[in-house]
Amino acid sequence: MTASGDRIGTVGGAASVDEVLGLLEGWGRERYDEEVTQLDHALQTAAHARADRAEPPLVAAALLHDVGHLLVLRDGGVADGDVDADLAHEARGARWLAPLLPASVTGPIALHVAAKRYRCAVDAEYHGSLSAGSVRSLVRQGGPMDDDERTRFERNPAHRDAVRLRGWDDAGKDLDAVVPDLASYRPLLEDLARASR
Repeated sequence: MTASGDRIGTVGGAASVDEVLGLLEGWGRERYDEEVTQLDHALQTAAHARADRAEPPLVAAALLHDVGHLLVLRDGGVADGDVDADLAHEARGARWLAPLLPASVTGPIALHVAAKRYRCAVDAEYHGSLSAGSVRSLVRQGGPMDDDERTRFERNPAHRDAVRLRGWDDAGKDLDAVVPDLASYRPLLEDLARASR
């Protein structure tokens, strides 16, 4: 923060809600490894969170969980589905949002990939419900967790929210869904950013 109390962005970090929405508007029409666009996926995931009566930070996490994919594209990289290595989009997105939004938003974002690996380890039927893109990325991300990884994941205070987020993420891939637009989330993001100052 500056002496006057204004928040300044860290190097590479989001400095404003306008910047976050601009990233989604500018790069959200791209696809990564799914049929829906990044923006449609984000809006559907957030709509599922709202329908489940999630707390505001978790709705924001649902909306923003894949911004790491968009950051890679913005910075000239290739889409996650076009490479053999895991690009750790979840960590990149959480770090970028951390200067602006609270840990109650960024924590589940940082863990939403781990939540997929966790659910594959604890629920035999879950793997069969994944989209083709999620199955491909699961391989890059390390596959189902082993016993030690599961124990560590369950100790993280954000793990339950990450598992909830994962369910909405998996459901947010409907080509025919009609959901609220991006502008409808501005007040929520602005409230969270104000509270995080």
